[in-house]
Amino acid sequence: MSDEPLDDLDRRIVHSLQQDARKTSASEVADEAGVSASTVRNRIRGLEKEGVITGYRPEVNYEEAGYQLRTLIVCTAPIPEREALAQGALEVPGVVAVREVMTGTQNVHVEAVGDDSDDLSRIGQDLDELGLEVVDEDLIRNEYEHAFHGFDVEV
Repeated sequence: MSDEPLDDLDRRIVHSLQQDARKTSASEVADEAGVSASTVRNRIRGLEKEGVITGYRPEVNYEEAGYQLRTLIVCTAPIPEREALAQGALEVPGVVAVREVMTGTQNVHVEAVGDDSDDLSRIGQDLDELGLEVVDEDLIRNEYEHAFHGFDVEV
């Protein structure tokens, strides 16, 4: 990313996209910000190029899609291997997200989806074979997210 901090227009764009990227149009953001739609589109391209905006992904309700079990698997990885092991965990079938945690033990959190407990057991075994020590497993019931308040720009 550039050394330049995000300005109000950039923050407004990011906040709008975080709220609903699929239904947010450049024209709507432009009208709210008092700029042209082409300015907003150019800013979005710039934010993507700089690595501020890294993708647009659907939110999936796995239960509605027929996958009844979603679990958080908490793992420990040796610090020098943490990043490589976290990236390797993404290759395990059923793993949908991996988070590296900066401190000590329990430093890799893996979100996995499966059909049944056998599926989740296999995922845990695959992570263990990869070199991650599985410390805990918790079924996820719901997850809630919203746009980061730091990007909210007063109108």
